[in-house]
Amino acid sequence: MRIPPSVRRTTRLAAITTVAALAIVTAGSRANLFSYKDKAYYADANTLNFVRPGLVLKVTKASIASDGTITATILATDKQGLALDRLGVQTPGALSISCVAAYIPQGQKQYVAYTTRVQTSPITNKSATQAGTDSGGKWAGPAADGSYTYTFGTKAPTNFDTNATHTVGCQASRTLTDFDLGTNYATSLFNFVPSGAPVTTVREVIKNQSCNKCHDDLAFHGGSRRGLEYCILCHTPQTTDPDTGNTVDMVVMTHKIHMGANLPSVKAGGSYQIIGFNQGVSDWSTVGLPTDPGNCQVCHEQTTGAAQAKAYLTPSRTACGACHDDVNFATGANHVSLPQVSDASCGNCHIPQGDLPLDASILGAHINRSNGGPINPGMTSSIPGMVFGNLQVKNGTAGSKPTITFTLKDSAGNPIALADLKTSPGRLAAVLAGPTTDYGYTNFGSDVTTGGYVSEDVVAGGSCDASGNCQFTFTHAIPSTAKGTFAIGLEGRRGLTLLPGTKVALTTEYGAKNLVSYFAVDGSKLAARRTVVDIAKCNQCHTMLSLHGTNRNQIEMCVLCHNASETDVARRPTATNADDKNTPAQSVQFAYMIHRIHTGEQLNEMGAGYTVVGFGGSHNDFTEVRYPAFSPAGAVGDRRACDMCHVNGSEQTLPQTANAVKIPQGLVNPLPPITAACTGCHADISSLGHAVNNTAAIGGKSVEACTACHSSTSDFSVSRIHAQ
Repeated sequence: MRIPPSVRRTTRLAAITTVAALAIVTAGSRANLFSYKDKAYYADANTLNFVRPGLVLKVTKASIASDGTITATILATDKQGLALDRLGVQTPGALSISCVAAYIPQGQKQYVAYTTRVQTSPITNKSATQAGTDSGGKWAGPAADGSYTYTFGTKAPTNFDTNATHTVGCQASRTLTDFDLGTNYATSLFNFVPSGAPVTTVREVIKNQSCNKCHDDLAFHGGSRRGLEYCILCHTPQTTDPDTGNTVDMVVMTHKIHMGANLPSVKAGGSYQIIGFNQGVSDWSTVGLPTDPGNCQVCHEQTTGAAQAKAYLTPSRTACGACHDDVNFATGANHVSLPQVSDASCGNCHIPQGDLPLDASILGAHINRSNGGPINPGMTSSIPGMVFGNLQVKNGTAGSKPTITFTLKDSAGNPIALADLKTSPGRLAAVLAGPTTDYGYTNFGSDVTTGGYVSEDVVAGGSCDASGNCQFTFTHAIPSTAKGTFAIGLEGRRGLTLLPGTKVALTTEYGAKNLVSYFAVDGSKLAARRTVVDIAKCNQCHTMLSLHGTNRNQIEMCVLCHNASETDVARRPTATNADDKNTPAQSVQFAYMIHRIHTGEQLNEMGAGYTVVGFGGSHNDFTEVRYPAFSPAGAVGDRRACDMCHVNGSEQTLPQTANAVKIPQGLVNPLPPITAACTGCHADISSLGHAVNNTAAIGGKSVEACTACHSSTSDFSVSRIHAQ
């Protein structure tokens, strides 16, 4: 008897389901399958066992027949390896799968896609051929193992090169919104040589892990296109946006996006835009890279094992002209008046590394030049360095004036004289604050105008011997009523001129790594400041975060000043922006400030803002900040990826602080600490109202009821609400 194909298909999937169902998902195994950032992590066992969320895609085989027919074998499973029904009949959640076929022509570096379409602009009426996913293909299967065969609607030309590297890349999504489990996405690639020869040529300049340092999980066009290795199949020189005329070649587009507001064309009044699907306009003209654009190795990392990791050291008009878009290689304009008719001789002048900083070599030219500095010490050997060591506190008791001892040397171990720091921008200061439970309201004397801390000039009042052993005694005392653990931190910087006396001389500065020491003022047990975020995580995007003239670069130092009572009130009178002078002061408490800064451009959508008047009266409006993390659906600005900054699971609990936060510009001032931290991101008035309505005055204190609903184990926990 002949069994109909539909019955055979159902029987095979039922058998696979039966076998896989033996591995029931339990609460204990859930953590092995999903992280607390996944919606599935919070689903009950019955839902998990029925839906079996997750999506793993694998292109297991691909080939091209002699007539150009392209086929691929594709297996989609859940996280435990259960094969999924493409149509969503035998297993929950229909799959949407699309594929791209491309090859690397021999002797070339970038892909050329077989799968293309013609896009006509309704703006310019011009048409352009664009690489994209296949259309008109046919599916067959599933096979016994649950895999499907896809036969492309597009054929390779009859004279295709059978010895060139070919790649089939597929993207998939699995919709589980009916179960409140969102949409799962996955991408897979398969490299092969049609003749059967081994694959020896690949395109791998940057690995996806380098992108994900800032982008969390690189995804575009709805979320299913994931990973740089997949993007480069379509973002090739063959693809152009007909609306703007801009190429979307990955080499050009990525450099331009990351240059953003620093593009010469943008500074001259232009813009950089790509008009994409459904005529959506993506304007990258306001992008501010969180590090200096000269730090090429932020993306071009040399530790990932990428096959062409050193490609950035070989200059080309395409790559270099993407950032330096005011250069006209045909005429020589902005290129020392020298035309460049090919890439062949670029390397004659632009060698990988020369003898001097600021020379024409790739590494010499790409040092940090932002506003004259700071220069990343890792980019040049010309920086002597400044190093604090062995910070000790003496006489650190309540009512006493503490004395600190420390060492001050350069990177080679040579002592630095305090006299060398007397000339601007040189400086050295010590900051005293406490208690560590929550900085902000300790009074160090009527002459101290800073909120909750005191900063003193070590250069003026300290001394160092010939070996770099230094000592300084504060002129202000620790309050006699002080309790608990206090902290003293060191900050300082040195001036530097590169290539002095030459036409390209650059005056800049660099700072020492902050050093903080904790001490108990009342004989109680030492309690260092809690660790919520880590500078190492900041530096994944910021490379070398160093603020206030390169002085402050460690989180434990930043929080001494950026405390609950500190605002920019002292700088409002000297504001360079007239409106800032007449506007109430802004809070710079660390949690509130960082949340607001990273919320950035989304503040406007919530009817909020965040502008700080800095040193010199500078106007710092952070509402143009575009947070780089991607949502699962491929949208930039996803602030739910809290662990990009937070450590030790601190994002899963509510702020463990005590002091109310002064927010003179706020509708409510001061704000209780949990409300201040949460409304830093949730800046809309309804969220503020929710928090205020759940805060009561009890026993003379403002008591926030947040933990009643938002504790780490509740249905509305912070991690669960932020799950993706």
